[in-house]
Amino acid sequence: MNELIIELTEISPQDFFGQQNTNISQIKKYFPKLKIIARGNKIKALGDPEILEEFDKRVSLLLEHFMKYNKLDENAIERILLSNGKKDYETPVSSNDILVHGVGGNKIKARTVNQRKLVELIKSNDMVFAVGPAGTGKTYTGVALAVKALKEKQVKRIVLTRPAVEAGENLGFLPGDLKEKLDPYMMPLYDALRDMISPEKLESYIEKGTIQIAPLAFMRGRTLDHAFVILDEAQNTTHAQMKMFLTRMGKNAKFMITGDPGQIDLPRRVISGLKEALLVLKNVKGVGVIYLDDKDVIRHRLVKKVIAAYKAIENVD
Repeated sequence: MNELIIELTEISPQDFFGQQNTNISQIKKYFPKLKIIARGNKIKALGDPEILEEFDKRVSLLLEHFMKYNKLDENAIERILLSNGKKDYETPVSSNDILVHGVGGNKIKARTVNQRKLVELIKSNDMVFAVGPAGTGKTYTGVALAVKALKEKQVKRIVLTRPAVEAGENLGFLPGDLKEKLDPYMMPLYDALRDMISPEKLESYIEKGTIQIAPLAFMRGRTLDHAFVILDEAQNTTHAQMKMFLTRMGKNAKFMITGDPGQIDLPRRVISGLKEALLVLKNVKGVGVIYLDDKDVIRHRLVKKVIAAYKAIENVD
């Protein structure tokens, strides 16, 4: 049995190990065949040479991440230990990678590899499909890109839309007029915008029509010129709705379509417009597709576990 000793210098071992060695405990789960001991400013590992070599590489990446960001959390550890290499997990730090400066000076940027790919994809394609499970930042990144385009005067307006599928709730029995009924359903789009634009400015944009948030049915008959348009929850569109939306594209427009094929609320036997479009348009030049996965989840760490648990059940069924 071989031994490897990694000495921590220029950083706080206590912070790197985590409170009550929680980070070390998590690392141990990924290397069950190694005996790992963290004491003082050293990490000692005992085991086969091949596994020790991989362990050494991964800890080096963890140390590099810690020295760059001065923190190490469960999501970062998982991302680094499961990645295929440095380029697959590294988070952008360059000022050029900041999409927008949000409310309170918050720097909004792509936080995962696939989110960065999404940013690059929209630069070279006028229509992009961003597909993946909940919490992967599809909508949020899309809204940030739209706000960036508006601020830089690449477009004159932002149009955000969703199909008003009643996912287990009956909108007709909700109190209020149509806007009051639909606003809660469109809330994720409002939430993203509120992170990026001050309340006064956002209200002004909405009043002037610079930013429009409306259900998909309101898109019929329109031609969307000089606009950044996002169709959210696209898995709940029908064939006719998706075709109608895609053909609204006007001059100097960017279209982003986001959705999760695993959360379809359509009636049985109704084909998802998103699934169909991905097949129909797969060879069309100018249409980009990015698939995000559970490695891109940036919500609470339990979200990844929830996605994995449901995926296991669906695979059995």
